[in-house]
Amino acid sequence: MTGIQHQELAAGRWYELSLFEQLGNVGSEISRAIKWTARRPELARGALERALELIDLMLDDPRHRQSPPRLREIARVREVVVDFFDGPNQYQSTATGLQRYFDAYALATRP
Repeated sequence: MTGIQHQELAAGRWYELSLFEQLGNVGSEISRAIKWTARRPELARGALERALELIDLMLDDPRHRQSPPRLREIARVREVVVDFFDGPNQYQSTATGLQRYFDAYALATRP
């Protein structure tokens, strides 16, 4: 990965967002990665790197570290995303399934 893409979020604003807002933001990057995978792989790679950076920030979030089940789910999300985009897809994930997972969180944050 290249340097930090989300400077403002990494500086602390990320830790002010709710779990749903964080996962919704990750989902935006996953959506971009899915969209560009076939047509512009370099854009897809950048979106994937940004998504992984956000997931890593979630793993570092002290609020999530206090909840082992939550931390495990976030770690598993990272594992599934990497497996889908760069691995053998042992979890048999689909673009639609990933999109549906993250979209649920983005929708939950809407008023």
